[in-house]
Amino acid sequence: MTFSVSVAQLNFVVGDMAGNARRIIDAAVQAHARGVQLLLTPELALCGYAAEDLFLRPAFIDACDHALNEIVRGTAHLKGLHLVVGHPARQTDMALRGRSVAVAGLYNAASVISEGRVVARHAKRELPNYQVFDERRYFVPGHEACVFAVPDAAGRTVKVGLLICEDAWFEAPAADCKAAGAEVLAVINASPFHAGKGGEREDTMRQRAASTGLPLIYAHLVGGQDEIVFEGRSFVLDAAGALAGRAVSFEEAAFDMRFERTEAGWQITADTDRAHSAEADLWHALVLGVRDYIGKNGFPGALLGLSGGIDSALVLAIAVDALGPDRVRAVMMPSPYTADISWIDARDMAARMGVRYDEIAIAPEFEAFKASLLPLFEGRPEDTTEENLQARIRGTLLMALSNKFGSIVLTTGNKSEMATGYCTLYGDMAGGFAVIKDVAKTAVFRLARWRNAHDPYGTGANPIPERIITRPPSAELRPDQVDQDSLPPYEVLDAIIERYMENDRSPGSIVAEGFAQADVDKVVRLIRINEYKRRQAPVGIRVTHRSFGKDWRYPITSRWRA
Repeated sequence: MTFSVSVAQLNFVVGDMAGNARRIIDAAVQAHARGVQLLLTPELALCGYAAEDLFLRPAFIDACDHALNEIVRGTAHLKGLHLVVGHPARQTDMALRGRSVAVAGLYNAASVISEGRVVARHAKRELPNYQVFDERRYFVPGHEACVFAVPDAAGRTVKVGLLICEDAWFEAPAADCKAAGAEVLAVINASPFHAGKGGEREDTMRQRAASTGLPLIYAHLVGGQDEIVFEGRSFVLDAAGALAGRAVSFEEAAFDMRFERTEAGWQITADTDRAHSAEADLWHALVLGVRDYIGKNGFPGALLGLSGGIDSALVLAIAVDALGPDRVRAVMMPSPYTADISWIDARDMAARMGVRYDEIAIAPEFEAFKASLLPLFEGRPEDTTEENLQARIRGTLLMALSNKFGSIVLTTGNKSEMATGYCTLYGDMAGGFAVIKDVAKTAVFRLARWRNAHDPYGTGANPIPERIITRPPSAELRPDQVDQDSLPPYEVLDAIIERYMENDRSPGSIVAEGFAQADVDKVVRLIRINEYKRRQAPVGIRVTHRSFGKDWRYPITSRWRA
């Protein structure tokens, strides 16, 4: 007995129901030609994940319904194929075993389609409402198990229990599927990437397979959507929870697997992509996030200010890996305080990456601003005001180039700077997409060294000059300035940020761990008083389990001090 299953690990676009439907139909046609009996698409594949408040618009749901009908018609000729499609469904359309519905709502649903009919439909039972998830704002929970029968190659049926993402993180939905006769669990997902999440998923699904004694197929989404990234990495586990196959990460794939029923149980055959290092996963997530944000929003390319420092160097390397050198432009804007080595290293890196490189000295504009403000500033010494003027001149020049040529400005600030406000509003924060907004400074150094040792996209080996990595970081906005004049050492700073901001540790517990009271107090205060800046920062790629985006919703006006 052979049962052939495939996962359409595809990169969908939110709101492009017609385009997404065509891709699903194409995947179904190709899977059918390979002899597949069951094809799984990711959670909410039809409309893309996550559509946010588009779910509140009736016309949006109508368009999803229309596209689903197109898929039903477009796959009717594929005899013997069962296709699972994730989509939103009105509660009144579900007809779950005749349950009466008093108040109409919306389900996060999946339909099982075969030969021109919807033969089963499942409503997600567990609705996540934490981190980036806000599903209870849009959906009502389902209550029933969904088990459907799929004929195998010999015509014998296999009973498949269907779960949607969060359902599989709880015991009851899977147990209910087994009680209803399921022989295999199929889980369709849209689970955002963060560092370490792939291993967490496999560990949790391993528990679910082992507790039910059923093999489990994990069908996952791939692609970037605003601040979140989905890495693919679909997989299949045997009935004991052991890994039987894994799809590639950060790429589209048709992930095929073959189930053979034996006296010992299901034997599963599938390819297994190897697990990658934390730095490799992080790099690929950032590249995919940039590529999809720019590509899906129709920008012709990207530009950034290249300072000769490590942050902008890292962003340039990511952008070139994402877009290719012909779609990336670097602009060096030296001030009176820019060191000669910054010029040299910026030119060197631009040449290594093969991008267009321009230099615009900002000294004339800086002097003009100071002259205009002199009567108002009379008697006051120069301070951060003049430092910020330089950053804002640069931001204005970059935005002018963006307006003229259409390319999006990539900002280059890291998470350590976002946390502490070590950035200039309307200056280096000016732009359209914050590539390393969720990457701590210590991770910036690790990523730079990883990229110099690897060339994953064939855009050039060793792109970042060694001196950029080893020299002390500096904003170069005053004489002899280095970042550590204003901040604790980055190893200390990032450790405090991780504990306080990402893990909700109290200042007292952080001090008890051995950190200096003065450092903890300073970092916590900086995080608190710079919330107004972060609210005005561009959207950026989320790569930790808590970023300064949807994960972080703190009031600007607050007297809370712990």
